[in-house]
Amino acid sequence: MASDADPVVILGGGLTGISTALHLGARTPWVLFEREERLGGHARTDTRDGFCFDKTGHWLHLRDRYTKQLVHELLPDALVPVERRARVFSHGALTRYPFQANLHGLPPSVIKECLLGFLERPQNLEARDFEEYCLKHFGVGISKHFMIPYNRKLWGVEPREITSAWCDRFVPRPTLEQVVAGAVGASPPEMGYNISFLYPKQGGIETLTRALVARLDGGRVHTRAAPDRIDPEARTITVGGETLAWRALVTSIPLPELFRVMSPLPPEVERAAGLLRCTPVQYLNVATKRTPPVDFHWIYVPEEKYPFYRVGVYTNAVPAMAPPGRGGLYVELAARNVARVEDVLADVAAGLCATGVLAGPDDILFAELRTIRWAYVVFDHNYYDATATCFRYLSEKQIYPRGRYGSWTYNAMEDCILAGRAVADEVVAAK
Repeated sequence: MASDADPVVILGGGLTGISTALHLGARTPWVLFEREERLGGHARTDTRDGFCFDKTGHWLHLRDRYTKQLVHELLPDALVPVERRARVFSHGALTRYPFQANLHGLPPSVIKECLLGFLERPQNLEARDFEEYCLKHFGVGISKHFMIPYNRKLWGVEPREITSAWCDRFVPRPTLEQVVAGAVGASPPEMGYNISFLYPKQGGIETLTRALVARLDGGRVHTRAAPDRIDPEARTITVGGETLAWRALVTSIPLPELFRVMSPLPPEVERAAGLLRCTPVQYLNVATKRTPPVDFHWIYVPEEKYPFYRVGVYTNAVPAMAPPGRGGLYVELAARNVARVEDVLADVAAGLCATGVLAGPDDILFAELRTIRWAYVVFDHNYYDATATCFRYLSEKQIYPRGRYGSWTYNAMEDCILAGRAVADEVVAAK
């Protein structure tokens, strides 16, 4: 049986797990297990021939005083402040983001439909799902031309299948005055939670990860190590054939992966875990022979005829992400079942040319296909009851699920750092 002398076990070496270990420090023994060969989770950077590629866009948005101080201590004079330049590409036009507050530049018929829809939106609608949320807050036109098709491509499910509870922080809701101003070209101020961000001058987002890891103290880190079995009753974990007792278990691995290796499980928890849904993402790392002839950092692409829903230009934020005169992109694909880069590259290249990101398809130096198995948690209509059952059970067993996939939520890098700090304090206080 476990005792207070046993370590805190941390599962998952992404930002949440690293932050947990960092903030536990020498206050109590801890051991961290990470499946991959290096720490960082999604906050890692791959390199090839002088190009740096994150796992799609990992721009650092900081709102909390503590994380601002921590990050600047970790990376003094190593961060670039960037004012966001985001665009939407639809109807053959590039417009400012967010779509709902920047209709100027679209065809007049589309602007008219969006304005009338906004004026006539059914504000008394109950909004039982995200599609109804869009209709209630933005009207038929904006929902039709951006909100519904874009989110269908992003989430990989119909917007009516998901609830709207996740989106208040992430989806800007303009006033009538802002919508009208944006339609006539009297550009309103930038909107949204990410109007500015920080990014390392060199090395991609993993520069931050490495700085956090360098501060770890008081515990042990094991990479290429994943749990074979967790016994919640005995409070033990088996990794690589060795069994370890834990005083507390902090887990940031995806909830379905956690429950897959836990036994015994009550039937109601097993049923609830089976209802959890998450959409994978496939994307391309694209290196270009020339600097892309656009100035934006990323674009949103709602129309179904294009094979991607978002494209980011790393080198427009930090030129050092590629060799001099070259460009580096990430291209997030609407399809989730692409087997080879050759199967999509021609269509992607044509789409990138249409958006202006490429001057021609021969601008592509190389492209690599990547998959994020756990990407977007689906907030469907089973989500809240299922997660409540799962979290109630884990709490009873002194298991602390935290982070984007441990907490089974939608959040940002800063949230993961703060979650690690909070759970470390909680675990120490419970001792």
